[in-house]
Amino acid sequence: MKTWIYILILISLLLSCSSDNDEGYSPLEITPTPVNLEIPQIFSNNILPPVIPTENPLTEQGIALGKRLFFDRILSGDQTISCASCHSPQNAFTDDTPTSIGIDGINGTRNSMPLFNLAWNYNERFAWDGKELSLERQALEPVENPIEMHSDWGDVVSRLQNHPEYPQLFEEAFETTMITKELTVKAIAQFERTLISANSKFDRYTLGQTALTTQELNGLDVFLREDKGDCFHCHGSPNNPLWTNNDFHNNGLDATFTDLGLGAVTGDPNDNGKFRTPSLRNLAFTAPYMHDGRFATLEEVIDFYSEGLQNSATIDPLMKNVTQGGVQLSDEDRADLKVFLLSLSDPSFLTNPAFQN
Repeated sequence: MKTWIYILILISLLLSCSSDNDEGYSPLEITPTPVNLEIPQIFSNNILPPVIPTENPLTEQGIALGKRLFFDRILSGDQTISCASCHSPQNAFTDDTPTSIGIDGINGTRNSMPLFNLAWNYNERFAWDGKELSLERQALEPVENPIEMHSDWGDVVSRLQNHPEYPQLFEEAFETTMITKELTVKAIAQFERTLISANSKFDRYTLGQTALTTQELNGLDVFLREDKGDCFHCHGSPNNPLWTNNDFHNNGLDATFTDLGLGAVTGDPNDNGKFRTPSLRNLAFTAPYMHDGRFATLEEVIDFYSEGLQNSATIDPLMKNVTQGGVQLSDEDRADLKVFLLSLSDPSFLTNPAFQN
Protein backbone atom coordinates (compact mmCIF):
# COMPACT_ATOMS: atom_id res chain seq x y z
CA MET A 1 0.00 0.00 0.00
CA LYS A 2 2.81 2.37 0.94
CA THR A 3 4.46 1.66 -2.38
CA TRP A 4 1.41 2.92 -4.29
CA ILE A 5 1.29 6.04 -2.15
CA TYR A 6 4.95 6.78 -2.98
CA ILE A 7 4.27 6.24 -6.70
CA LEU A 8 1.28 8.63 -6.64
CA ILE A 9 3.34 11.27 -4.82
CA LEU A 10 6.15 10.93 -7.39
CA ILE A 11 3.75 11.25 -10.33
CA SER A 12 2.19 14.31 -8.71
CA LEU A 13 5.60 15.95 -8.30
CA LEU A 14 6.57 15.20 -11.89
CA LEU A 15 3.32 16.65 -13.22
CA SER A 16 3.78 19.71 -11.03
CA CYS A 17 7.31 20.27 -12.34
CA SER A 18 6.16 19.82 -15.92
CA SER A 19 3.37 22.31 -15.42
CA ASP A 20 5.73 24.87 -13.85
CA ASN A 21 8.19 24.52 -16.74
CA ASP A 22 5.46 24.98 -19.33
CA GLU A 23 4.27 28.17 -17.68
CA GLY A 24 7.78 29.63 -17.37
CA TYR A 25 9.22 28.34 -20.64
CA SER A 26 11.04 30.77 -22.90
CA PRO A 27 12.97 29.94 -26.09
CA LEU A 28 16.74 30.09 -26.13
CA GLU A 29 17.74 33.74 -26.46
CA ILE A 30 20.09 34.65 -29.32
CA THR A 31 22.21 37.67 -28.54
CA PRO A 32 23.96 39.30 -31.51
CA THR A 33 27.71 39.64 -31.03
CA PRO A 34 28.88 43.29 -31.07
CA VAL A 35 31.59 44.30 -33.54
CA ASN A 36 33.98 47.24 -33.42
CA LEU A 37 35.33 48.37 -36.76
CA GLU A 38 39.06 47.83 -37.13
CA ILE A 39 40.20 51.39 -37.75
CA PRO A 40 43.20 51.59 -40.11
CA GLN A 41 46.20 53.41 -38.67
CA ILE A 42 46.11 55.92 -41.50
CA PHE A 43 42.59 56.87 -40.38
CA SER A 44 43.12 56.88 -36.64
CA ASN A 45 46.10 59.22 -37.10
CA ASN A 46 44.19 61.83 -39.06
CA ILE A 47 40.39 61.74 -38.84
CA LEU A 48 37.53 61.33 -36.40
CA PRO A 49 35.96 58.01 -35.41
CA PRO A 50 33.42 56.39 -37.76
CA VAL A 51 29.71 57.19 -37.59
CA ILE A 52 27.81 54.15 -36.28
CA PRO A 53 24.12 54.86 -35.51
CA THR A 54 23.06 53.88 -31.99
CA GLU A 55 19.89 52.38 -33.44
CA ASN A 56 21.90 50.10 -35.75
CA PRO A 57 25.08 48.95 -34.00
CA LEU A 58 27.40 46.59 -35.83
CA THR A 59 27.14 42.90 -34.97
CA GLU A 60 28.70 39.77 -36.47
CA GLN A 61 25.29 38.42 -37.35
CA GLY A 62 24.01 41.71 -38.79
CA ILE A 63 27.07 42.17 -41.00
CA ALA A 64 26.85 38.58 -42.25
CA LEU A 65 23.16 38.99 -43.03
CA GLY A 66 23.79 42.31 -44.78
CA LYS A 67 26.53 40.78 -46.90
CA ARG A 68 24.25 37.96 -47.99
CA LEU A 69 21.45 40.38 -48.85
CA PHE A 70 23.87 42.64 -50.75
CA PHE A 71 24.77 39.81 -53.12
CA ASP A 72 21.30 38.21 -53.28
CA ARG A 73 19.14 38.83 -56.36
CA ILE A 74 16.04 38.20 -54.27
CA LEU A 75 15.71 41.97 -53.76
CA SER A 76 14.95 42.72 -57.43
CA GLY A 77 11.59 42.43 -59.11
CA ASP A 78 12.49 39.50 -61.39
CA GLN A 79 15.34 38.33 -59.15
CA THR A 80 18.00 38.91 -61.82
CA ILE A 81 20.16 41.61 -60.20
CA SER A 82 21.50 42.37 -56.74
CA CYS A 83 23.13 45.38 -55.09
CA ALA A 84 26.45 43.91 -56.25
CA SER A 85 25.33 43.98 -59.88
CA CYS A 86 25.92 47.75 -59.89
CA HIS A 87 28.40 47.79 -56.99
CA SER A 88 30.88 45.04 -57.82
CA PRO A 89 33.84 44.26 -55.53
CA GLN A 90 36.06 43.93 -58.61
CA ASN A 91 35.35 47.59 -59.45
CA ALA A 92 35.73 48.94 -55.89
CA PHE A 93 31.96 48.48 -55.52
CA THR A 94 30.91 50.39 -58.64
CA ASP A 95 30.57 49.11 -62.21
CA ASP A 96 32.34 49.86 -65.49
CA THR A 97 29.50 51.48 -67.43
CA PRO A 98 28.68 55.21 -67.56
CA THR A 99 25.25 54.53 -66.06
CA SER A 100 23.95 51.23 -64.73
CA ILE A 101 21.25 49.13 -66.36
CA GLY A 102 18.21 47.94 -64.38
CA ILE A 103 16.16 44.76 -64.67
CA ASP A 104 14.09 46.13 -67.59
CA GLY A 105 17.16 46.99 -69.66
CA ILE A 106 16.79 50.72 -68.99
CA ASN A 107 19.88 52.82 -68.39
CA GLY A 108 19.88 55.05 -65.34
CA THR A 109 20.97 58.67 -65.46
CA ARG A 110 23.81 58.48 -62.95
CA ASN A 111 27.07 56.63 -62.59
CA SER A 112 27.06 54.05 -59.80
CA MET A 113 29.03 55.53 -56.89
CA PRO A 114 31.81 53.33 -55.46
CA LEU A 115 31.24 52.12 -51.91
CA PHE A 116 34.05 52.38 -49.37
CA ASN A 117 34.87 54.31 -46.20
CA LEU A 118 31.18 55.21 -45.93
CA ALA A 119 31.24 55.28 -42.13
CA TRP A 120 33.32 58.47 -42.31
CA ASN A 121 30.77 60.50 -44.29
CA TYR A 122 30.09 62.90 -41.43
CA ASN A 123 27.32 64.92 -43.06
CA GLU A 124 25.39 61.65 -43.60
CA ARG A 125 24.25 62.70 -47.09
CA PHE A 126 24.58 59.91 -49.61
CA ALA A 127 24.16 59.56 -53.40
CA TRP A 128 25.43 62.03 -55.98
CA ASP A 129 22.76 64.57 -55.05
CA GLY A 130 22.74 64.00 -51.28
CA LYS A 131 19.09 63.00 -51.22
CA GLU A 132 19.57 60.06 -48.82
CA LEU A 133 20.28 61.11 -45.23
CA SER A 134 21.68 57.79 -44.02
CA LEU A 135 23.06 54.56 -45.43
CA GLU A 136 19.89 52.83 -44.30
CA ARG A 137 17.71 55.22 -46.28
CA GLN A 138 20.01 54.94 -49.27
CA ALA A 139 19.51 51.17 -49.36
CA LEU A 140 15.71 51.54 -49.41
CA GLU A 141 15.34 53.44 -52.68
CA PRO A 142 16.92 51.20 -55.36
CA VAL A 143 14.62 48.26 -54.57
CA GLU A 144 11.51 50.12 -55.74
CA ASN A 145 13.18 52.42 -58.27
CA PRO A 146 11.50 51.63 -61.62
CA ILE A 147 14.75 51.82 -63.59
CA GLU A 148 16.83 49.89 -61.06
CA MET A 149 15.50 46.83 -59.20
CA HIS A 150 11.88 47.70 -60.05
CA SER A 151 10.52 45.65 -57.18
CA ASP A 152 8.10 46.16 -54.31
CA TRP A 153 9.17 46.07 -50.70
CA GLY A 154 6.06 44.11 -49.75
CA ASP A 155 6.97 41.40 -52.26
CA VAL A 156 10.60 41.40 -51.16
CA VAL A 157 9.70 41.01 -47.49
CA SER A 158 7.30 38.19 -48.38
CA ARG A 159 10.02 36.36 -50.32
CA LEU A 160 12.46 36.78 -47.45
CA GLN A 161 9.88 35.69 -44.88
CA ASN A 162 9.11 32.51 -46.86
CA HIS A 163 12.75 31.73 -47.52
CA PRO A 164 14.10 28.57 -45.83
CA GLU A 165 17.03 30.42 -44.20
CA TYR A 166 16.39 34.15 -43.91
CA PRO A 167 13.97 34.07 -40.92
CA GLN A 168 16.63 32.37 -38.81
CA LEU A 169 19.32 34.77 -40.04
CA PHE A 170 17.14 37.75 -39.10
CA GLU A 171 16.49 36.21 -35.69
CA GLU A 172 20.23 35.82 -35.12
CA ALA A 173 20.90 39.41 -36.24
CA PHE A 174 17.91 41.25 -34.77
CA GLU A 175 16.33 38.78 -32.31
CA THR A 176 13.12 38.50 -34.31
CA THR A 177 11.86 36.30 -37.14
CA MET A 178 9.47 39.06 -38.25
CA ILE A 179 11.25 40.46 -41.31
CA THR A 180 10.68 44.09 -42.32
CA LYS A 181 12.17 46.38 -44.92
CA GLU A 182 13.64 48.48 -42.10
CA LEU A 183 15.59 45.52 -40.71
CA THR A 184 16.64 44.49 -44.22
CA VAL A 185 18.27 47.84 -44.98
CA LYS A 186 19.77 47.98 -41.49
CA ALA A 187 21.62 44.76 -42.24
CA ILE A 188 22.80 45.99 -45.65
CA ALA A 189 24.03 49.24 -44.08
CA GLN A 190 25.97 47.29 -41.44
CA PHE A 191 27.82 45.38 -44.17
CA GLU A 192 28.48 48.56 -46.16
CA ARG A 193 30.05 50.26 -43.13
CA THR A 194 32.68 47.52 -43.02
CA LEU A 195 33.88 48.31 -46.57
CA ILE A 196 37.13 50.03 -45.64
CA SER A 197 39.89 50.84 -48.13
CA ALA A 198 43.16 52.06 -46.60
CA ASN A 199 46.04 50.15 -48.14
CA SER A 200 47.12 52.13 -51.17
CA LYS A 201 50.73 52.82 -52.04
CA PHE A 202 50.25 56.38 -50.82
CA ASP A 203 48.89 55.10 -47.49
CA ARG A 204 52.02 53.02 -47.05
CA TYR A 205 54.15 56.01 -48.01
CA THR A 206 52.42 58.14 -45.38
CA LEU A 207 53.11 55.45 -42.79
CA GLY A 208 56.80 55.34 -43.76
CA GLN A 209 56.53 51.87 -45.27
CA THR A 210 57.47 52.66 -48.87
CA ALA A 211 58.75 55.48 -51.06
CA LEU A 212 57.13 57.41 -53.88
CA THR A 213 58.77 57.84 -57.26
CA THR A 214 59.94 61.26 -58.42
CA GLN A 215 56.98 61.36 -60.82
CA GLU A 216 54.49 60.52 -58.04
CA LEU A 217 55.98 63.20 -55.79
CA ASN A 218 55.75 65.78 -58.55
CA GLY A 219 52.16 64.71 -59.15
CA LEU A 220 51.40 65.32 -55.47
CA ASP A 221 52.95 68.77 -55.80
CA VAL A 222 50.75 69.49 -58.84
CA PHE A 223 47.72 68.29 -56.88
CA LEU A 224 48.43 70.60 -53.93
CA ARG A 225 49.62 73.77 -55.64
CA GLU A 226 47.03 76.47 -56.21
CA ASP A 227 48.94 77.67 -59.27
CA LYS A 228 48.84 74.19 -60.79
CA GLY A 229 46.26 71.45 -60.20
CA ASP A 230 44.58 73.15 -57.22
CA CYS A 231 42.74 69.90 -56.41
CA PHE A 232 43.00 69.83 -52.63
CA HIS A 233 40.12 72.19 -51.79
CA CYS A 234 37.50 69.55 -52.64
CA HIS A 235 39.49 66.33 -52.43
CA GLY A 236 41.67 67.07 -49.43
CA SER A 237 45.33 66.59 -48.74
CA PRO A 238 47.42 63.79 -47.22
CA ASN A 239 45.99 64.86 -43.86
CA ASN A 240 42.57 63.69 -45.07
CA PRO A 241 42.91 60.02 -46.08
CA LEU A 242 39.30 59.98 -47.32
CA TRP A 243 40.44 62.10 -50.31
CA THR A 244 37.08 63.87 -50.40
CA ASN A 245 35.28 66.48 -48.33
CA ASN A 246 31.95 64.72 -49.06
CA ASP A 247 30.52 68.14 -49.90
CA PHE A 248 28.63 69.31 -52.98
CA HIS A 249 30.10 71.46 -55.75
CA ASN A 250 29.36 72.63 -59.25
CA ASN A 251 32.74 71.79 -60.75
CA GLY A 252 32.10 73.34 -64.16
CA LEU A 253 30.95 70.29 -66.10
CA ASP A 254 28.11 72.11 -67.88
CA ALA A 255 26.93 75.61 -68.73
CA THR A 256 23.29 74.47 -68.43
CA PHE A 257 21.87 71.51 -66.55
CA THR A 258 19.72 68.59 -67.57
CA ASP A 259 20.41 67.11 -64.12
CA LEU A 260 20.07 69.67 -61.31
CA GLY A 261 21.86 67.51 -58.74
CA LEU A 262 21.58 68.91 -55.22
CA GLY A 263 19.29 71.66 -56.52
CA ALA A 264 16.56 69.11 -57.28
CA VAL A 265 16.76 67.93 -53.66
CA THR A 266 16.85 71.28 -51.86
CA GLY A 267 14.74 73.25 -54.31
CA ASP A 268 17.29 76.05 -54.11
CA PRO A 269 18.42 77.23 -57.57
CA ASN A 270 21.77 78.15 -56.02
CA ASP A 271 22.38 74.41 -55.67
CA ASN A 272 21.73 73.59 -59.32
CA GLY A 273 24.52 71.59 -60.88
CA LYS A 274 26.10 70.66 -57.58
CA PHE A 275 27.12 67.05 -57.00
CA ARG A 276 28.89 65.23 -54.21
CA THR A 277 32.67 65.14 -54.42
CA PRO A 278 33.71 61.49 -54.90
CA SER A 279 36.78 60.05 -53.23
CA LEU A 280 39.94 59.85 -55.31
CA ARG A 281 40.73 56.45 -53.85
CA ASN A 282 40.69 53.48 -56.21
CA LEU A 283 40.54 55.52 -59.42
CA ALA A 284 42.39 52.68 -61.14
CA PHE A 285 39.25 50.56 -60.77
CA THR A 286 36.30 52.96 -60.91
CA ALA A 287 36.19 54.31 -64.48
CA PRO A 288 34.20 55.90 -66.03
CA TYR A 289 34.13 59.13 -64.03
CA MET A 290 31.79 61.98 -62.98
CA HIS A 291 28.15 61.71 -61.92
CA ASP A 292 27.08 60.70 -65.40
CA GLY A 293 30.16 58.66 -66.32
CA ARG A 294 31.02 61.00 -69.18
CA PHE A 295 34.79 60.58 -68.94
CA ALA A 296 36.15 57.15 -69.81
CA THR A 297 39.74 57.77 -68.66
CA LEU A 298 41.71 59.71 -66.08
CA GLU A 299 43.40 61.57 -68.92
CA GLU A 300 40.00 62.93 -69.96
CA VAL A 301 39.28 64.04 -66.38
CA ILE A 302 42.63 65.85 -66.09
CA ASP A 303 42.16 67.45 -69.51
CA PHE A 304 38.74 68.70 -68.41
CA TYR A 305 40.10 70.43 -65.31
CA SER A 306 43.02 71.75 -67.32
CA GLU A 307 41.09 73.32 -70.17
CA GLY A 308 37.42 72.22 -70.29
CA LEU A 309 35.62 74.09 -67.49
CA GLN A 310 32.18 75.47 -68.36
CA ASN A 311 30.94 78.63 -66.66
CA SER A 312 27.45 78.90 -65.15
CA ALA A 313 25.58 80.89 -62.53
CA THR A 314 26.29 78.37 -59.78
CA ILE A 315 29.86 77.34 -60.58
CA ASP A 316 31.89 76.93 -57.44
CA PRO A 317 34.24 79.85 -56.62
CA LEU A 318 36.98 77.23 -56.23
CA MET A 319 36.89 76.86 -60.03
CA LYS A 320 38.69 80.18 -60.20
CA ASN A 321 40.36 79.50 -63.55
CA VAL A 322 37.07 79.02 -65.38
CA THR A 323 37.54 82.12 -67.54
CA GLN A 324 40.58 80.49 -69.15
CA GLY A 325 38.94 77.07 -69.29
CA GLY A 326 40.91 75.51 -66.44
CA VAL A 327 44.27 75.31 -64.74
CA GLN A 328 46.23 74.89 -67.99
CA LEU A 329 48.61 72.13 -66.95
CA SER A 330 51.65 71.21 -68.98
CA ASP A 331 51.83 67.75 -70.55
CA GLU A 332 54.43 66.72 -67.97
CA ASP A 333 52.30 67.90 -65.05
CA ARG A 334 49.27 66.09 -66.44
CA ALA A 335 51.19 62.84 -66.70
CA ASP A 336 52.66 63.22 -63.20
CA LEU A 337 49.28 64.08 -61.70
CA LYS A 338 47.80 60.90 -63.16
CA VAL A 339 50.60 58.77 -61.72
CA PHE A 340 50.07 60.32 -58.28
CA LEU A 341 46.30 59.76 -58.44
CA LEU A 342 46.84 56.10 -59.28
CA SER A 343 49.00 55.74 -56.15
CA LEU A 344 45.77 56.24 -54.17
CA SER A 345 44.39 52.90 -55.41
CA ASP A 346 44.18 49.88 -53.13
CA PRO A 347 44.25 46.51 -54.98
CA SER A 348 43.86 44.58 -51.71
CA PHE A 349 40.41 46.13 -51.27
CA LEU A 350 39.20 44.30 -54.38
CA THR A 351 40.31 40.90 -53.12
CA ASN A 352 39.48 41.18 -49.41
CA PRO A 353 37.62 37.91 -48.69
CA ALA A 354 35.38 39.69 -46.18
CA PHE A 355 33.89 41.64 -49.08
CA GLN A 356 33.47 38.83 -51.60
CA ASN A 357 30.29 36.95 -52.41
